[in-house]
Amino acid sequence: MQRELPIGIFDSGIGGLTVASAIARELPHEQIFYFGDIARCPYGNRSPAEVREFSLQIMDYLVKLGIKLAVVACNTATAVALPELQERFRVPVIGVIQPGSRAAIVGSRRERIGVIGTSVTVQSGAYEREILKLSREASVYSLACPRFVPLVEEGLWSGPEVRRTVEESLQPLIALGIDTLILGCTHYPLLQPVIADVMGSGVHIISSAEETAKQVRAILTERQALSGCRSGANRYFTTGDGTKMREILRDWLQVEIPQEVVTSVDLNALATPRS
Repeated sequence: MQRELPIGIFDSGIGGLTVASAIARELPHEQIFYFGDIARCPYGNRSPAEVREFSLQIMDYLVKLGIKLAVVACNTATAVALPELQERFRVPVIGVIQPGSRAAIVGSRRERIGVIGTSVTVQSGAYEREILKLSREASVYSLACPRFVPLVEEGLWSGPEVRRTVEESLQPLIALGIDTLILGCTHYPLLQPVIADVMGSGVHIISSAEETAKQVRAILTERQALSGCRSGANRYFTTGDGTKMREILRDWLQVEIPQEVVTSVDLNALATPRS
C-alpha cells in the first residue's frame, strides 16, 4: 500500500461529505477523493441490485484513479454491497454500519436503540444484525425516513418545512422510549439539530462519521500506510452538475472551491466490472 495515495470515499450524493469531513479532521495529512453519485441519488429508492451495480461502478472508477483505501459513505450501499466490494477489490473497503452500531452500543444507557435510514437500509436489517452481534440484550427499532434525503440534496437543512417533515417522519419512534438514535444515512447529520430537538434531550444521537474516521486511522496505522503529508488537494467527482457540486462544497466548507478540483463524470464512463 502506497502511503501517498488518497483515500477514496463515495456516496449517493452529498451526504457522505459528513464522513469525508470527519476523516479530514482525523487525518489532516491524507488526500481525499470524494465521489457523489448525484445524478442517481437517492439510492434508498432503488432496488438492491441497482445499488450494487452503482457501487461496483464507482469503486472501479476510484480504484483506477489510484486509492489506498475506500470508504462506502452510504448506509444503503454498505447494507447491500459491502461484502461484494470487499471481495472484488484488493484495496481495503469499509462501510459505515459497523462503526455506527458500535458507537450506539457504547453510548446507550438501556440498549433501546432506534435506527432511521432509507427504505433499502431498513429493509436489509443490516443495523439490527450488527447491533445484535455486539449485544444480544439490545432492542432495535428501525424506521425508514425516505423524505429526508431529498430535503438535504435540495439544501433544505432547517426551517418550518424541515421541522414539519422531521416531526411527521419520527412520530412512530417517539413513543417507543428509545435512549439512542442512529442516523443510518450519511445525509441525516445535516438535519441533526432538528432531529435532536424533535426526539428530545433524553435521546443520544449517533452519527457514524466520527467512528468511521477512527476505523480508517486504525486500518492505515496497522498497515503502516499513514501519509506524512498531503500529496495534493482533495478532489471531488460527481455524476451530476459540477457547478452545483462546487456551490454545495462552498456552502459546506465556507471557502471558494477551485474549478479544477471538481470533475463531472459522465454515466457512460462508468462500466460495471466483470465477475
